[in-house]
Amino acid sequence: MGLKGKVYRMIVRPTVLYGSDCWPLKKIQVQRLMVAEMRMVKWMCGFTRLDKIKNGVIRGLAEVGPIEEKMRESRLKWFDHMKRRSVTTPVRRCEMIDPPDGKRGRGRPKKSLKQVVREDLRVIDLTENMTQDRRLWRDRIKVSYCRRSAP
Repeated sequence: MGLKGKVYRMIVRPTVLYGSDCWPLKKIQVQRLMVAEMRMVKWMCGFTRLDKIKNGVIRGLAEVGPIEEKMRESRLKWFDHMKRRSVTTPVRRCEMIDPPDGKRGRGRPKKSLKQVVREDLRVIDLTENMTQDRRLWRDRIKVSYCRRSAP
């Protein structure tokens, strides 16, 4: 199981999360990714829903952490990288662009990456000023996988 989990962490998850640093996902989209991940992990371990084994137990067997936390980690890594750059770099100048005024479409406005990062910072209890201390930042955002408990 540990080897299968390692293959999942090294090949499957990075493929699924490629480019997720800049995805402003809604809760329903995150939920769909979590369901897809658990289906893959259960299939990889040889379990079905009929076995009625809790997700946490299966994650522990495969030594795989939640995909939602890994997405948060990658977004915050990107945020850290951006904040440490000079204000004159193109990445930072794009932050300051204001969209032109115009007629807004119907319904709720789309979630921006700034809003998602702000929520991530609130969940982990970080501030933007902490990006200057790289070691502290990396230690706080790092997500470790679930370790198998001894029977």
